[in-house]
Amino acid sequence: MGDLAVDTSAVLALLAAVPRAGQRVILAIAGPPGAGKSTLASAVVRALDAVQPGQAALLPMDGFHLENEELDARGLRAVKGAPQTFDAQGYLDLIARVRADDGPLEYPLFDRAADCSRPGAGRLEARTRIVVTEGNYLLCSAAPWEKLRDQFDARVLLSPPLEELERRLTQRWLDHGLSRESARARALGNDIPNARFVLGHSAGADLVLSL
Repeated sequence: MGDLAVDTSAVLALLAAVPRAGQRVILAIAGPPGAGKSTLASAVVRALDAVQPGQAALLPMDGFHLENEELDARGLRAVKGAPQTFDAQGYLDLIARVRADDGPLEYPLFDRAADCSRPGAGRLEARTRIVVTEGNYLLCSAAPWEKLRDQFDARVLLSPPLEELERRLTQRWLDHGLSRESARARALGNDIPNARFVLGHSAGADLVLSL
């Protein structure tokens, strides 16, 4: 099996050990930018739905990016992706509603091409029993993110080497059309500091995956 298949199997084994008793289960996949959170989360949801269609759903944290106009007003556009550039309370409130299991709900999704969030673009159905959520700061020990940890039934942290993150993040900006010099500057100037913050301030993982 490839690395993704191995990691997916490890996460599924972790989920299988979570007591359910009919209640909704929330799995958190945290890690720095470029770690592969969305790829792993999507693979886990596909594997679960292959067994029982509709039982799992993906709920990314990225939909809670503050809008660019708000970032400009706060002088934060240059550090978009840092902890203070998210609507943390909005995400906390959403997870509380997911935990309450009180029926279908809508949530925002991030449109990377348009660089903005789309309110109500995602929908969680009442029948969904396993919610896989992924984001940089889900296991962060700094306020207000530290309130999240107890809301999750299983916690996974992706922790690749910084050298690999630098390579991936530079390639991400190259794919967006930046020159190599600009792509490397974006990766080292903002993404890598955020990655260091995530790796230095995340705690409480039930499973740590290095790549």
